[in-house]
Amino acid sequence: MTLWNYYHTPASVDEALELLRSYAGKARVIAGGTDLLLDIRQGHLPPPEALIDITRIGELCDLHQDGDWLVLGAGVTHTRIVSTDLIAARATCLVESCGVVGGPQVRNVGTLGGNVAHALPAGDGTTSLVALDAEAEVILDGERRWYPIRELFVGPGMSLLDPTRDLLIRFRFKLSGPYEATAFKRIMRPQGVALPILGCAAWVRLDESGEYYADVRLCIGPVDRVPVRAEAVEAALCGQPVGSDAVERAIQAAHEGLHPRTSRYRATAEYRDEMIDVLLRRVLPLAAERAQTGQAVPEGVGIE
Repeated sequence: MTLWNYYHTPASVDEALELLRSYAGKARVIAGGTDLLLDIRQGHLPPPEALIDITRIGELCDLHQDGDWLVLGAGVTHTRIVSTDLIAARATCLVESCGVVGGPQVRNVGTLGGNVAHALPAGDGTTSLVALDAEAEVILDGERRWYPIRELFVGPGMSLLDPTRDLLIRFRFKLSGPYEATAFKRIMRPQGVALPILGCAAWVRLDESGEYYADVRLCIGPVDRVPVRAEAVEAALCGQPVGSDAVERAIQAAHEGLHPRTSRYRATAEYRDEMIDVLLRRVLPLAAERAQTGQAVPEGVGIE
């Protein structure tokens, strides 16, 4: 059975947009296809008339530093992110989250943009982008502009972007500076469906003594219909001395403010609530240590 009739490989954003317009809602954008092709084959999406492959558009595959910012094309693969030393050193959580997506074959073709465009609240790369306070450049209704990353998510699997006419172009976020660092960990089911029970990404900035949390951004997911910041946990940490007492304060705030639901594919609400403790005890000390030492070596990369 043919799942689509035409396959296009445009060389520019304008060409891709024109192709989408020409099919009037009957074409879909594809990059790695690790989510899209499964959805089509399993009947979750109707077969499109055409697929528009954006992986030959240079702008979408660009990765470069712009001052203190990293600019990352939506078509950059997980493998390329993991192998980029600058990201490993100064946006470590993104390497740690992209490095556990699927197996090597999936990481070689799967893209960070596809992770975001699929709009699932448990996306590993998405969790880190939220903690990094990333922005996304998109072409929406013919207008090109930057959006805060969280504004792209309107519900589980529901994006602000229409994949039959809009384009996700690239991301940008500030790289970690002095006394700043990030970390990511996740907890998976030991067997069966390869879905994370919970993932956690943290960005921390310490004061110049390296002894107190000056600012924190934290994303734990999935705990809601869309990726969210754990703002109550962040507030509980700011101004506190680095150490076990601060982590316990964070855990208490998480239990009061975060309420993961029971999922037949992940775990019970009670178990997932307990795993928040585990994640915070792993992620916060690791991010703080990296911020204190200025050294970051990604952990867990390549674990399937």
